[in-house]
Amino acid sequence: MPRTSPTPTFPSRPSRTILETFPNPAPGRNFRIHMELPEFTCLCPKTGQPDFASLILDFVPEKLCIELKSLKMYVWSFRNEGTYHEAVTNRILDDIVKTISPRFVRLTARFYVRGGVFTSVVAQHAKRGWKMSDLPDYDVEVNDPSIR
Repeated sequence: MPRTSPTPTFPSRPSRTILETFPNPAPGRNFRIHMELPEFTCLCPKTGQPDFASLILDFVPEKLCIELKSLKMYVWSFRNEGTYHEAVTNRILDDIVKTISPRFVRLTARFYVRGGVFTSVVAQHAKRGWKMSDLPDYDVEVNDPSIR
C-alpha cells in the first residue's frame, strides 16, 4: 500500500497564536535576523481583488526568535483577509512585537503594482533605550528583484 503524506492544515484566519518561537541562541549579542517573504497575499478591502507583496523582516532578538515555518503559515493566513496595506503591515509588526519582544524590528511591505501604483509601507519598533547605532549593518543582499 503506498504511503501518503498527511494533507497540511493551513490556518484560515490570521492569529498571532500561529507564531512559534525558540530561545535566542546568543542573547548577549546584538545580531540581526533578515527574512524575506516574497509571496504575501491579502485582499483589497474595496474590490476584493488580491494584493501581492514582498515582506522584508529585520529584527534583533532579545530572548526569543521566530520559527520560520510558523511565520510562513502566519503570513499565509492573510490570503483571504480584506485589509489596507498600512493596516496589515502594522498588524503583522504588532503581532511580532507581542510574540517575541525584540530589541528592534522593522517590517517593510512592498506591494506590487495595482492601477499603476506601487505601495511600500515601513513600520518599526524599538525597545526603550535601543540605539540605532546598536543595529548591525544593513548589507544583506535583498533577493527580491522588484526592489533593486
